[in-house]
Amino acid sequence: MVKDVIAVFTGIFFSILFIQSSLDKVFNWSSELAFNKEHFAKSFMKPFVGLMFPLLTLMELSSGMLSACGLVFIFTQQTTRIAFYGSSICALTLIALFFGQRVAKDYGGAQSLVSYFILSMVGVYCTFC
Repeated sequence: MVKDVIAVFTGIFFSILFIQSSLDKVFNWSSELAFNKEHFAKSFMKPFVGLMFPLLTLMELSSGMLSACGLVFIFTQQTTRIAFYGSSICALTLIALFFGQRVAKDYGGAQSLVSYFILSMVGVYCTFC
């Protein structure tokens, strides 16, 4: 029971976080891409930003949508299987974001992702069974 409540709240949180973030990238594509090019300008990832940015956008959208679908399945099918996949994809997306922040030497940005990652691990744990 408590695990299900935690699963619902983490699902809501990550649905909002990642759907908003991905849609922001889609609707402000050129400015977001320019920001990322500047962010990684002094790193070995500079030549990969053009490939990395759409991939990250897709990862964020998948994380948010899978989290939202997980909520639907919790309420309609009484199963946390899809929510588990959503939390797992969220964790993977956060690892990718964390890696990028560390490579760009944005240590404050990387540090801010730690709490999100911990929450995603709580979501994974609560939806596993």
